[in-house]
Parts: sequence; C-alpha cells; structure tokens
Amino acid sequence: MKDNLQDLIQHTHGLGCIELIKVSGTDTETTVNAVAEDKSVIVSGVLKHPRVEFIGVFGMPNLGKLKTILGFDDYDENAKINITRVSKDGVDVPSTIHFETKDGSFVNDYRLMSKAIAEEKVKSVTFKGTAWNVEFEPTIAGIQRLKKQASANSEEEHFTMTTVNGDLKINFGDPSTHSGNFVFQSMVTGTLNKTWNWPVKVFMAILDLPGDKTIKIADAGATEITVDSGLATYRYLLPANAK
Repeated sequence: MKDNLQDLIQHTHGLGCIELIKVSGTDTETTVNAVAEDKSVIVSGVLKHPRVEFIGVFGMPNLGKLKTILGFDDYDENAKINITRVSKDGVDVPSTIHFETKDGSFVNDYRLMSKAIAEEKVKSVTFKGTAWNVEFEPTIAGIQRLKKQASANSEEEHFTMTTVNGDLKINFGDPSTHSGNFVFQSMVTGTLNKTWNWPVKVFMAILDLPGDKTIKIADAGATEITVDSGLATYRYLLPANAK
C-alpha cells in the first residue's frame, strides 16, 4: 500500500497546487479525484489494481503531512501500514492510516476525511467530452525546450499553442516586448485555429511526473494530459483561460 500512497501523492500533491484528494473504492475499482485550488487543473485517476483497503469514499487532506510521514525511513518494508476502519451509522468506513514500526516504537496516525466532507470539498466534475484536434506523445527534447523557454520568459504565467505547417509551436510573451517560441512537437495531425492561454507551472509540473504521457488539445479550449505511472492512470484536464 505504501507504493500506492506515494504514487498518489506524487501525481497530485506533486503539482504544487493540490492539498486534498477524494478516494472512491469498490472491490473492483479504486479512483481518485482532485481539483487545484485555483481551478487550473482537474485530476482523475484509476489504480490499475483496486485496493481492498480503499473500499469506501473518503478524503486525504493535508497531503504534505502524509508525504512527510511516508518519507520516514523508519517505515521500511517491515513496518505496519494499514487503514483502520470504524462503524458509522452502521456502515464500516475508513478512519485513519496507521503507521507503526515493526517493534512499535515509532507510530503515526494520519486522519482521513469523512465521505460527506470529501464530497463537499471535491465536487465531481462532469467533462462531457470534446473533439481533440491534436494528439501526441511528448518527447524528452520537447519537454526540455519548454523548460528552457519558460526559464527565459519567467515573467510569463501562461503560454499559447499554435500549429504552423504541421508543427505544434508554443509561444511565450508579446512580440512588442520580450517573447520566445519553439516547436514543441513536429508533424502533428490536426490544426489549432484558436489562441488559448495555458498555465506554465501546472503544465510543466505534469510533464515532470514519472510515467508515459499523451497530450490531447482541443480547439474548443481544453487540454488533457494522460500519465501512466505504472500503478495508476491519471488524467489531467486543463481548461483554457483568457489572459
């Protein structure tokens, strides 16, 4: 379970804008949902193998605390890490994640959020779908170029994406002041005709996550990045915004 918890934290809290996730589990599926505090990204994920410990609906708040606890080397492969459950209104529900060394000399209890509060804090977002105009798997070279341009144009919080002669270009800044652009992906299928603004920090944070990635961009104003971590598949939906 420790690997799953670390994976969940890395692919949510790791973005730098998420402190709470909602977990929904059955005996056949475990899903996670989160929304950035600034609404810049909506996250949904599905574990490749459902965890019986995660059956129920509950929240994981203060993910920074959970990350700290999981990082203690005291909790090695011999440690006891489990979810304790309590009966509430006749229903068996997750209560805490209990951490204990083999000899019981070092203990932490991380309190989980109730279903009612978790569902209130993390509203379900229904994405009705759209036609994806451009779809590709980003290259390491393209991601490195993005980091360089973001560094050179650090005053910019957003960038735009356009297609030019079959290439997907990312543009920073205003040509009347400082600006930069580069080919992010060559020879893409499809075109983008509308100029939308996308958040630099969140976009790069997602691309920095470990796992295989696919990017989909819709001219209607949405970008979806899928990350396969090996333990779960995460989808990051970024709504476009006007600058």
